Amino acid sequence: MLDYSVLTFQRAKHVARIVIVARSEDRDRIVHLLGAKSNVLLSVAPAGETRHQSEMAGIVSLESEIESGEIDLVAIHDGARPFMTLDLLNTCVATANQVGGAIPGLRPEAPLYERGEGGSRPLAADQLIRVQTPQVFRARPLLEAYRASLEAKFEGVDTAETIERFTNLEVAIVPGDERNFKVTFVEDLNRAEELASTWSDGLWRT
Repeated sequence: MLDYSVLTFQRAKHVARIVIVARSEDRDRIVHLLGAKSNVLLSVAPAGETRHQSEMAGIVSLESEIESGEIDLVAIHDGARPFMTLDLLNTCVATANQVGGAIPGLRPEAPLYERGEGGSRPLAADQLIRVQTPQVFRARPLLEAYRASLEAKFEGVDTAETIERFTNLEVAIVPGDERNFKVTFVEDLNRAEELASTWSDGLWRT
């Protein structure tokens, strides 16, 4: 799965660095898996105990290049979403370059309910978004947001929440893709295997 995402990032013309954030016990396997891919500078950073801490580790590994202006945008992507298309990545990058940030989103499946002390109530599905990755942001505000989150001892559920909390960056929602799903459960592997038969380095074969 990780290989699929890396190949897609490598095909994107604006991507110059790829950082894999992984557990220390997985580092050697990842280096072996990705060792032959040399057209984009690739490195591995140690994961944290939470998603937020892992994101922080990846961003900090780029700190000097962000501060020097060498890196102007950062895309953060779940390795468990193997079917990010090149089109989706390019759209997020172009949108973030224009407005400051971009996240892919889809309408949730209805019906949805909110539970509270007084019982449950239906939620308007047209007011809600299921957020995916890649999430792309201007690099310096992203770095500053994560530094501020460390000071505040805050951990967001995803990158966009941390950006919203600690910056004034405009973040646009671009259309997501149902096939860009996160492999979470055993049954998801069956769906992934089916999709893999029509997949090729960030593109769907017709």
